[in-house]
Amino acid sequence: MKESQIIAELERIVGKENVASKDDELLVYECDAVAIHKTKPLAVILPKTTAEVAAVVRLLHQERIPFGPRGAGTGLSSGALPLGCEDGQRSVLIEMARMNRILEIDYANHRATVQPGLINVRLTQAVAAAGFHYAPDPSSQTSCTIGGNVAENAGGPHCLKYGSTTNHILGLEVVLPTGEVVMLGGSGVDSIGYDLLGAFVGSEGTFGIATSVVVRLTRTPQSVITLLADFEDLNDASVAVSSIIAAGILPAALEMIDQVTINAVEDSVLAAGYPRDVAACLIVELDGLEAGLDSLARQVVEICTGHRARSVRQARDESERKKLWAGRKGAFGALGRVSPDLFVQDAVVPRTKLPEVLAGIYAIGAKYRLKMSTVFHAGDGNLHPNLNFDGRDKDEVARVLQAGKEIMQLCVDAGGSITGEHGVGSDKIDYMPMIFDQASLDKMLTVKEVFNPLGLCNPGKAVPSGRMCREYRKGFNFEAA
Repeated sequence: MKESQIIAELERIVGKENVASKDDELLVYECDAVAIHKTKPLAVILPKTTAEVAAVVRLLHQERIPFGPRGAGTGLSSGALPLGCEDGQRSVLIEMARMNRILEIDYANHRATVQPGLINVRLTQAVAAAGFHYAPDPSSQTSCTIGGNVAENAGGPHCLKYGSTTNHILGLEVVLPTGEVVMLGGSGVDSIGYDLLGAFVGSEGTFGIATSVVVRLTRTPQSVITLLADFEDLNDASVAVSSIIAAGILPAALEMIDQVTINAVEDSVLAAGYPRDVAACLIVELDGLEAGLDSLARQVVEICTGHRARSVRQARDESERKKLWAGRKGAFGALGRVSPDLFVQDAVVPRTKLPEVLAGIYAIGAKYRLKMSTVFHAGDGNLHPNLNFDGRDKDEVARVLQAGKEIMQLCVDAGGSITGEHGVGSDKIDYMPMIFDQASLDKMLTVKEVFNPLGLCNPGKAVPSGRMCREYRKGFNFEAA
């Protein structure tokens, strides 16, 4: 089929009003939150049902046209970038935003069934009055979608205690890259057979498209204490993090914010009352039964002051607690005050290596003459080095990319990994050989090809392959209109 015929057929399946194909309509879909990488899609489809998704995928599979799912576009690894199977080819994006309903809430069994386009925080808002919440809470939770969280196995501040997305997914309805609809997992704690559900979560849209998600609901804790500790030395804050965990204390969240980020937040509408004249702040949140929680809080205060915290204060009430968290979760947006563009990196290192790795990260920033900041999940060593830059300056963009690569290598050399929650996507796909040999990568590709034999579903993501979809495209006669 010609390009115009493909678009006409897609309009027939989902309705003309649910297909975007004009250049000005496609601009907003040419990247995710990593605006440093851009590729315009062939078309964007906005289905409303599983049947529509399946019909669209069957057509694209039949015509050998690459495609991929997209949620809210808040991803930070170029995971929703509409790459083709070969140079110059364009992919179709299947935008899940209109499949955004809560289908069922089952309080008795602590679970809910939702569509993938549901905004993360809306699930917690829907069940809060009954004493429940949805635990995974990415910083973008007011805009990111459950389906996108599944694709990337998203984390968040409270995943230190409660686990990332994979620990809260019980079942998935999935449209495979052939258009076949299957159910992975179920509504129970476990299911018989291979853990295909576990394989799908975090597969970055390369195994298929989730159209319904069964999630675990978590009881809201009886009591919460939130502490803000400020340090005049970044190393002292880093050592305090390891000491808290080493003492056998498992906070619900343990976050670090550096001075650049603090000042950006305090200059914004999100001003949280962070002290501006310190090197770093720790937000330590403890939750659980009310009995004994004050004792744990006192231990944390003693540990922080023992590592030269200038002060440690407790949020007086829920209003102040929310204000502290709004500043932390809005930090990436606030950093927009520093420069026009922001490149948020994502890596994991052992907690004990935080002081030396952070020093190395700032040294790399200085080497490439870049504005650096860090705000991250310190409790599990999940770093977010932030590189501020101006995307109109080609030289600065080149320096950002080179610095990003060196930061990844630094973290790997410290015994860490190239991603903790944002995924590999296409942004970090070339870094995979830093941590995997070719034999391991080949095995990953073998698994991928079981789900995605033609390689059409979200090509160029997660695992590097020189093949892409090319060798599978026998008989493909796509002609541009």
